[in-house]
Amino acid sequence: MTSDLRVVCFDWGGVILRICRSWREGCARAGLPLHERVMDPEIMARRRRYAQDYQIGALTCDEFFQSVADLTDGLYSPADVQQIHAAWLIEEYPGISKVIGSLSTRPDVHTALLSNTNAAHWSRQHSGPNGFPAAAQLRSRLASHELRIAKPDRSIYTTAAEHFGVEPRHIVFFDDLAENVEAARACGWNAHQIDHEGDTASQIIAHLAQHGITLD
Repeated sequence: MTSDLRVVCFDWGGVILRICRSWREGCARAGLPLHERVMDPEIMARRRRYAQDYQIGALTCDEFFQSVADLTDGLYSPADVQQIHAAWLIEEYPGISKVIGSLSTRPDVHTALLSNTNAAHWSRQHSGPNGFPAAAQLRSRLASHELRIAKPDRSIYTTAAEHFGVEPRHIVFFDDLAENVEAARACGWNAHQIDHEGDTASQIIAHLAQHGITLD
C-alpha cells in the first residue's frame, strides 16, 4: 500500500520520552520529600497555571522556579523546584530511537516534533550527559515556548502545517493526550493517541502500518 503521508509528527513527553505525571512522582524522582500541604487543590491549580505560562514562554526559567517556590511558603526553594523540574524527564521509551532513525532515512517522509514544553527541558535534546537524543534526530522540532502557543489550541496545528509546507491530510501525529489528538483531528490531521504506560514504539509502528508506512 502506498502512503500519501508526508510528515510523521511526534509529541515528546509520553510518546518519545517517559516523564513524571505528578508532583508526588517528581519529588520522589528528585529525592526530595513530599510536603502534603502543597497538594492543596488551590496550590496545585496555581502551579498548573504557572506551568502553562512557562510552556508558552510567558515566564523565564528563573521566574517559573521562583513562582512555584513562592506558592509553597518556604517548603521548597527555587533550587528545589529546579531539581524536581529536571527530574521530571525520566528516560526515552525502548525502541523509540530506532523508529525515529528508520523514518529519518526515508526520503519520502519528513519527521517532526510538536511539543508542549519549556526552555529548560528543550535544552536537553542532545546526546551528552543528562540528554535525550532521540528527538534531536527529527528534522523539524517545534516547541510551544518558542511558538508561544500550546496544544490543544488549534492555531498551533495550523502554524505547524504551514511550517511543514503540506496540507493537514498529509500529516500523521502521535500524542498521549486525548484533547491534543482531538484538536489535531479537527484541523484535518491524522492523529492517534498513544498509551504512555505501554510500549509506545510498537503502537507507533502499528499505526504507521495502517497508513502504509512500514519500517525495517
